[in-house]
Amino acid sequence: MSRLVIVTGASRGIGAAIAEFFVAAGDHVVALSRSGVAPAGCAKSLTVDVTDSHAVNDAVKAAIAEFGPVDVAVVNAGVTRDGLAMRMSDEQWREVLATNLDGAFFTARASLASMVRARSGSIIFISSVSPFMGVPGQANYAAAKAGLVGLARALAKEVATRGVTVNVVAPGLIDTDMTTDLGAAKDTMEAMIPMGRIGQPSDVAGVVGFLAGNQARYITGAVLCVDGGLAMGQ
Repeated sequence: MSRLVIVTGASRGIGAAIAEFFVAAGDHVVALSRSGVAPAGCAKSLTVDVTDSHAVNDAVKAAIAEFGPVDVAVVNAGVTRDGLAMRMSDEQWREVLATNLDGAFFTARASLASMVRARSGSIIFISSVSPFMGVPGQANYAAAKAGLVGLARALAKEVATRGVTVNVVAPGLIDTDMTTDLGAAKDTMEAMIPMGRIGQPSDVAGVVGFLAGNQARYITGAVLCVDGGLAMGQ
């Protein structure tokens, strides 16, 4: 039976790979992104700014009206606006927190009601190893991504008795447009990875798929690093 899977930030990179994974599994994937672009095979693609709670609510309601209760919500949308903290503008700080943390909460909140009623569901937040390692120039990004862990664990306890799981996947250095922008720092970080290679978006998608599956129904409040050993479970 096809599930309703909502994926935010699904237009490219990790989000697109996750959407493709669930499409291949035969699920109804509703892709949300600012561009409205989605991988082939998605059941629906909606143009949504996740910082707008009303827009998120409307998108999730539209998905539910067409496909039924949300079975899986993958909260992936994120941006970076790197800069040393002493020089970071209010706008750099607020934009990253608004997208990466506020948007995550809005998406989870919009999806939870149907999951609780169905007494089943899975929310998966895409975080990062950045807050566990400490990356210079990413005070805003690390704060937002660390916030996802606290958010996930609070939600996990709130809805555990309703059969809903809430987990976090924390990618390391993954080959996406976002990491390409790191320039020379990307080579430095790659040299620190014990497995000796940069990860691929499909590496993350597979772990997300596992957490959304029946094999992981007894896992909640967990943080799984997908980083080739970079953070070593910090």
